[in-house]
Amino acid sequence: MNVSVKMFFSFLVIGLTTMVCSKPVKSSAQHLETITVSYTESNEDFPNPERGFYRYSETSAGNFIPLDQDQLKEWRNGKKADGGNYSVKSTLVFRYYILNVFKDKPLSAAFLNSVKADFDIARKAGSKLIPRFTYTNASNAGNCPEGFICPPYGDAPKSIVLGHIAQLKDLFHNNADVIACVQMGFIGVWGEQYYTDHFGDASQNGSAGKLLDDNWRDRTDVLRALLEAVPADRMIQVRYPQLKQRFVYGIQALTSAAPLLDNEAFKGTDKARIGFHNDCLLASPDDYGTYEDYGNSSSVRRSDLAVLKEYKKKDSRFVVVGGETCTDDYSPQNDCAPAGIAQSELESLHYSFLNCAYNNDVNNDWQTGGCMEEIKKRLGYRFVLQSASFPKSLSAGQKMNFRIQLINRGYASCYNPRQVKIVLRNRTTGQQFSIDTDADPRAWYSGDIKLESDVTVPSTVTPGEYETFLFLPDKYGSIGNRSEYAVRLANNDTWESATGLNKLGIYLTIK
Repeated sequence: MNVSVKMFFSFLVIGLTTMVCSKPVKSSAQHLETITVSYTESNEDFPNPERGFYRYSETSAGNFIPLDQDQLKEWRNGKKADGGNYSVKSTLVFRYYILNVFKDKPLSAAFLNSVKADFDIARKAGSKLIPRFTYTNASNAGNCPEGFICPPYGDAPKSIVLGHIAQLKDLFHNNADVIACVQMGFIGVWGEQYYTDHFGDASQNGSAGKLLDDNWRDRTDVLRALLEAVPADRMIQVRYPQLKQRFVYGIQALTSAAPLLDNEAFKGTDKARIGFHNDCLLASPDDYGTYEDYGNSSSVRRSDLAVLKEYKKKDSRFVVVGGETCTDDYSPQNDCAPAGIAQSELESLHYSFLNCAYNNDVNNDWQTGGCMEEIKKRLGYRFVLQSASFPKSLSAGQKMNFRIQLINRGYASCYNPRQVKIVLRNRTTGQQFSIDTDADPRAWYSGDIKLESDVTVPSTVTPGEYETFLFLPDKYGSIGNRSEYAVRLANNDTWESATGLNKLGIYLTIK
């Protein structure tokens, strides 16, 4: 864990043309002639919202340095990773807010305004933030059992933490459009809920070496406050899987507690909103205590790697997962296949984003080992059009049945709500009509995706020939028409960069 800065899969390009039209066929269901188009897959690495390698940025309340809009745009367009031998195109920025001057008092209006300005800068740049608030990210060495980091650690008591979270509520709600997710933070050095003066020190420096019931209550109180302060359509990431279990099922919950099920996912409940960040991915067999049972007043601390990792594998299918590597000590296990398990780990735990600034002793090995390009493309979602079928002609106000077949090559689905629309554009006048579908790309998990729907062509559509598009915009009106915040499909020659629309290569006649 660094004090300043804290994934064999090839995509085949089939054929030379992007879209191949089949001859029209009769649809027995609607008695309408249909046209079907097939697509070729792109091998390009390109930016997409809320996924990929993120850029790291920090500022302290005592010396606030705002985000730089030009730098965020530069990161989005592609730039070499800090300390890396590879380049990335980043739509996400991890933003550390170090509350070093507010450990015993409320946040100032000036600080809150500075954070608001950061959100405004991110919005103008076409980026989203992953904010984490902490009171210290400095480790003080000394004469204690762990040596490299000793108490006092420098975080704040529960009463101060809860007060600060309450103060941040309006900021979270007013800027949810450019928040990808929020990391729990607040407790302990780096906001990682471990080395802490006030919430139970489970390290060798602590007298108990585990967490007691009161420690769990205090931690779950902070998580509850954060869930209440952050809008219901945004997730909170916690550092340790057991914290989610003990929040959801109580402080006596066993590590065998049940993960989320399909019918519970994306419901806006607390259980459905808690994801994970692993800040020591592939650092050791248990990722430096990530899969540890930290006990309680009546049980001992113990390793429970197999059970907790299996829980996280199942739960992570439905929640946001990200983090960073932190040491190369676990080489070759943390390398590319076949020597290492980097790709399989990222896939089984459904990673959406990783830090490109730390630890590049590990990340650089992925570049030299030949799996970095795969990891860059597969972090989060990567939706690929396979085929699409639409009626060749129909009338305004008529039901339109369409079928679109995709595949998600990524490690995960979308984790935030997102709209799916069919857009019709008149080839003569350029007038556009947008038709909502009931599809939810959060349920477009890795593998095959079938989008089939009956939608009604608006009665206001004038007769003429129309080009069709698939549009996956952000749900928030503030950025919903901006191409930087729309999902690009991984196909050749389908993306309209100016509009954020994905061309389907199908032309309809509206009578």
